[in-house]
Amino acid sequence: MAQHWVATDFGDLDVFELVETEVPDPGPGEVTIEVRAAGMNPADYKHVARGTDRSVLPAPIGYEVAGVLTAVGPGTEIASGGGAVGDPVLAFRVTGGYATALTVPAADVFALPAGLGFPEAANLLLAGTTAAEMLDVTGVATGDTVLLHGASGAVGVSVLQQARRLGVRVLGTCGEASDDVVRQFGGEPVRYGEGLEQRVRELAPEGIAAALDAVGTDEAVDVSLALVPDRQRVVSIAAFARAEAEGYQVIGGAMPASKAFRDQVRAHLVELAGAGELVVPVARTFPLTAAREALELLSGGHPGGKLALLP
Repeated sequence: MAQHWVATDFGDLDVFELVETEVPDPGPGEVTIEVRAAGMNPADYKHVARGTDRSVLPAPIGYEVAGVLTAVGPGTEIASGGGAVGDPVLAFRVTGGYATALTVPAADVFALPAGLGFPEAANLLLAGTTAAEMLDVTGVATGDTVLLHGASGAVGVSVLQQARRLGVRVLGTCGEASDDVVRQFGGEPVRYGEGLEQRVRELAPEGIAAALDAVGTDEAVDVSLALVPDRQRVVSIAAFARAEAEGYQVIGGAMPASKAFRDQVRAHLVELAGAGELVVPVARTFPLTAAREALELLSGGHPGGKLALLP
């Protein structure tokens, strides 16, 4: 038997429940992972808060994990090749990662690079693939100056690192307490709030080539549209309501194009992390039983880095 968290209904965190379940043996194309760390992301609770399709209940929680293989299906290799019982791995995109063990498609599982801890590995790919897609859909290239809203968050920190590798200058909005984080990962901090547009114009008189919004506020959208001439070079992962009328791009893991891109970029991001070129700052870890407490901190919006659940 394994423990895993499910949402028994749609709503706030009080609908989350830790239950016991059988973990099925892996069939062809599947592996079983003993979870050492479960990554935590806002999507984990947002889909429960907004859900309407009751046929999915009880809904398993969590999209990415790191751990050790305990079983491998017949004739099966993981996405990075090979895969044997005892091997350390990470996996994304899975269903029900808040668990002590789970059986998942081997195509979503990658060998854990040496030197990468389980909590870091379990938080690498959801934020990392989102950041990579934001840069891709806006055509960001060497020599560009871009504006990044929410630069000190998990997606923002990954954007900063991936943009730096491309030779891109990033002005990143943040609060004063996060200036050092933005600088550490290669960005130039700029204070959000009244006067943001003018501050950006003064910092980048050459103009802003693209804007990447990881926060979804009206300010982020308004300033992005005012600064970037081509609205197809403005993208948001949170401000969906205005996109059709305003003409900017939105992306999300449930969209077919986003899913296809994020799946194909996973291996590259794992390689970068293994080479030390993509760092995942982990602020805190919690026991698996404390998932609600951890989600309370995550939903507050300023956890100071990634969070992980440790079974």
